[in-house]
Amino acid sequence: MSSKFDFGLVGLGVMGQNLALNIERNGFSVVGFDLDVKKQSLAAEKFAGKKMMVAATMQAFLQKLASPRRILMMVPAGAAVDGVIAELRPHLDKGDLLIDGGNTHFMDTERRWKTLNAAGVLYVGTGVSGGEEGALRGPSIMPGGDPAAWPLIKPVFQAIAAKTEDGEPCCQWVGDGGAGHFVKMVHNGIEYGDMQMICEAYFIMQRALGLQPDEMAQIFSDWNTGELSSYLIDITAKILQKKDDKTGKPMVEIILDTAGQKGTGKWTSQTALDLGVPAQTIAEAVFARTISAMKEERTAASRQLPGPGIKFEGNKSEFIEKIRMALFASKICSYAQGFQLMEAADKEYGWNLNFGNIALLWRAGCIIRAQFLGEIKAAFEKNRNLPNLLLDDYFKAVIARTQTAWRNVVATAAQLGIPTPAFSSALAYYDSYRCERLPANLLQAQRDFFGAHTYERVDAARGQFFHTEW
Repeated sequence: MSSKFDFGLVGLGVMGQNLALNIERNGFSVVGFDLDVKKQSLAAEKFAGKKMMVAATMQAFLQKLASPRRILMMVPAGAAVDGVIAELRPHLDKGDLLIDGGNTHFMDTERRWKTLNAAGVLYVGTGVSGGEEGALRGPSIMPGGDPAAWPLIKPVFQAIAAKTEDGEPCCQWVGDGGAGHFVKMVHNGIEYGDMQMICEAYFIMQRALGLQPDEMAQIFSDWNTGELSSYLIDITAKILQKKDDKTGKPMVEIILDTAGQKGTGKWTSQTALDLGVPAQTIAEAVFARTISAMKEERTAASRQLPGPGIKFEGNKSEFIEKIRMALFASKICSYAQGFQLMEAADKEYGWNLNFGNIALLWRAGCIIRAQFLGEIKAAFEKNRNLPNLLLDDYFKAVIARTQTAWRNVVATAAQLGIPTPAFSSALAYYDSYRCERLPANLLQAQRDFFGAHTYERVDAARGQFFHTEW
């Protein structure tokens, strides 16, 4: 083995270890480092017999790397990243490369990129999706930062990334600065929406139709063979089949109905507000997790607050198909919101994002991988400046054939008192977007009445503002 290693990795948790093993398996030697001696020891056991080693100190780690050094940091977002950079920076040469592979806020990446660029150090913020197994077998990788870094990491990242059915790597350069981490943030926001919509489909089938988990498992399994085919639909079917070893009951019924979150969905929603993009379905998915965490309060409220007393009396099989269509239509709207958010950020930050490529990045390896991402890629290949996915011919046709069922599902759920914040907000988004005239005229009149905020007139050119003495 050469005395110098091709690639360095700081942070030897499970994700870091698995990425290191993936890199080595694809022909690159790896040296790792972690401040935690226990993690060093565990990694050394896994790395034994391979073109890999674990350095005992940061100094030894740096000395073992070939020049220019390529260092991937897999540490928690925030202060930990700044800490590693502060420790490494005095020892780095011009042209060395630092990569942050964590779930970092894109503005932090922008800040670090500018600071290190001034010092001659290349910096990349890269989204990595696919979890622990994806890190080992092939994740979706979304790099952005200093474009001069791309030739240094392209051979490694494209080798270890997941591949589409036609062999394309799910890794392409995203853009300058924080673009990679921004795209990963939006990916996670869409993931929030996807998961919530699947949960709503499950909840309607459970509460309205009285279906059992094994029955729903078969339904989701069937759905996974069609246009809803995706990783999340697949694992939902598997989850619903699983039995609890302790009680023998369906595992899903044993799990407490409180959902956690790590903040990327919140970041997506906050950024949408900052950039003036209506991403309400993603935001509702975040709020759904928030209200789920209020378990004790909800339990008390359930004993005091009345709901409707009616029951579902329609055809179950027909309604299940309507739920499937509602799920697909809502999913399209959620993705439309995510891509509109990326478009707004692209204009704001000048990243020159390739939306077709981004859809390709998500075709395999990541949590939101799905069959219909191919249609999104095709839509942007036909029209790079497509203002909204809903305006593409394929998606227009899907909504046209599903909207009646979608409306029926949302209305029925409301009548039965079943909360569907994602389905409902997606439908409201669709109806608002297709509505030529919204009631914002009255809203602006109210603003002018109490705050003299002025308004535009329908019979005057845009950009002319008027005030009325009400």
